[in-house]
Amino acid sequence: MITIGVDVPSSRRAIEIAEQHEAVLAAVGVHPNDCADFDAAMLQEIRSLAQHPKVVAIGEIGLDYYWKKVARDTQERTFRAQLELAAEINKPVIIHSRDAAPDVVTLLEDFAQRTHLTGTLHSYFDDLTIAQRAFAIGFDIGVTGPITFKKSDREREILRQVPLDRVLLETDAPFLTPVPHRGERNEPAYVRHVAEMIAQVWGQSIDDVARQSTTNAERLFGLG
Repeated sequence: MITIGVDVPSSRRAIEIAEQHEAVLAAVGVHPNDCADFDAAMLQEIRSLAQHPKVVAIGEIGLDYYWKKVARDTQERTFRAQLELAAEINKPVIIHSRDAAPDVVTLLEDFAQRTHLTGTLHSYFDDLTIAQRAFAIGFDIGVTGPITFKKSDREREILRQVPLDRVLLETDAPFLTPVPHRGERNEPAYVRHVAEMIAQVWGQSIDDVARQSTTNAERLFGLG
């Protein structure tokens, strides 16, 4: 499991949790909704935390045009700085994108042309075209609880057309709780329900989904 930071304190906490559990790894970064005060000192703190042996990615980073908590130029500056850091230290990125997919993918394509940056689009619910652009530069997509919701037919149809070797399982706990626990606090254990729905969509067994998604995660995060 990878537990993920959204600011400096939660990134520190992610590392603390990873240190307590052999099977848990960490990602560190500053989320677009938490970057209003982002500066060189904060970037240096993330850089320092990223050197920890259990940190496997920079994230959760990206752009969020839905909540409008932080000005877009500040979000982009923060995003670019952390993409540069990830490329420099050769760690993948975990990307948050909400109502901002064209700008996010365009930035990632720019970085992909001049670096070896890789990563995943977390909790993917954009269209197939955006996903295909992400796959073309070596990125994956993460699938979360809403794939199990009754009204998520569009998302399931997109998933049906996605390569099996480009999908990761996620929970986004404590948010985005899958059916049959919707309305409750999400927990890492509920990732099984996401896997079950993916298996149903792909017409495969849950064991096959588990093996493939584990292989994908090992490849992306260097866990092999």
